[in-house]
Amino acid sequence: MTHIEETLKERDTRYGAYVEQTRVAQNIKHAMSESINWRRLAPYQREALEMIAVKAARILSGDQNYFDSWHDIEGYAKLAADQVGLDEAVGK
Repeated sequence: MTHIEETLKERDTRYGAYVEQTRVAQNIKHAMSESINWRRLAPYQREALEMIAVKAARILSGDQNYFDSWHDIEGYAKLAADQVGLDEAVGK
């Protein structure tokens, strides 16, 4: 087995089957993009929400107790929140 095959097998075990995990992620992203405020969001806000959707899909499809997935959600939310705070400070 090649290194990449080993990595993909490990990811499949950790995050669930790729096709299932991506189906869930795309459904979440589609729901977000259909909301009334989606177009009003700054690019960094959309990206943070999309990354959170990927992490949530991994939790929903794979190992729900994998700390790193929850920690990543916290990180993306903090990055967006910090930038919102900076934007408010300069009057954006």
